[in-house]
Amino acid sequence: MDKKINTSLFVACQQCDAIYDKPHLKQGQLAKCNRCGSTLIERKVDSIERSFNWSLAGLMLMLPAILLPIMGVTLAGQFHQASLFDCILVLIDRGFFMIACLVFLFAIAVPIVRLAGALYLSYCFKFNKLKPSLLNFFRAYHHLDHWAMLNVFMLGIVVSMYKLLDDTELTINLGLLAFILWLICSTMSAVALDQDYIWDKLERKFPRSCIHGNC
Repeated sequence: MDKKINTSLFVACQQCDAIYDKPHLKQGQLAKCNRCGSTLIERKVDSIERSFNWSLAGLMLMLPAILLPIMGVTLAGQFHQASLFDCILVLIDRGFFMIACLVFLFAIAVPIVRLAGALYLSYCFKFNKLKPSLLNFFRAYHHLDHWAMLNVFMLGIVVSMYKLLDDTELTINLGLLAFILWLICSTMSAVALDQDYIWDKLERKFPRSCIHGNC
């Protein structure tokens, strides 16, 4: 009879594919590959607490970042200002429905879901409310890293401001500050989260047999 190998006891280097026994690390410690020197595992300090605080702050900044005017433009004696939400409405009004949907999805919906997911995960670990469904939830949350594009939208704002400076008078509004802080919180909530610690904790508490109802 074939024996099943517990792959959670090993760790592979992402750079050179070397396989090692998985070390048990304390907060602030890291393990490096003997072959190429890259980091195998790092235990982040106060990961859950920091992720909880960053994600909570990000959700609090959500409405100001979306609804407050980002910048104002004075052209030919007329002043106009627009928020992130206004940009989407203008795109819809001019018939750019696909672009409006993409901006809403990648600049608003995904960041909000990502922050809410980080808050929920860190809340469950912070207050010890772990359950088997968190395994599937964390898998889904992990895929959101590839879809969060607040930084791309921020780059678009900077490029637009640079091109408009020569022909118009620009004013920076509170919406831009809120958007920058929202971007920072969204990024830091994911960076602070120790994903290896979460996987390890959930797999130890809920073995595969428990997930399928056999424990």
